[in-house]
Amino acid sequence: MSIDQASPEEWDTLTALNNLSIRKPVDPVNKPDHYNKGAVEAIEAIKASMPEHEFRGYLKGNALKYLWRYDYKGKPVEDLRKCRWYIERLIKEIN
Repeated sequence: MSIDQASPEEWDTLTALNNLSIRKPVDPVNKPDHYNKGAVEAIEAIKASMPEHEFRGYLKGNALKYLWRYDYKGKPVEDLRKCRWYIERLIKEIN
């Protein structure tokens, strides 16, 4: 069948299937959807808003937050991975 012969229903089905195949897997640790809206990632905007030593404190505080509460929210491994993400980012900032 050619493109010209497809019915509106067939187009809708193909479009829906195509959209499903393009979606990226959700990564709540490294790229949480709610922190990646718009042209600037939230962490980069936060970094730009403060001096270097304050940003390092922010990273340290977030690592401690996730380490502190990892056993209370029902997603302990995810919270520990978030803790590690902030520690890795802090290491990157120090190097």
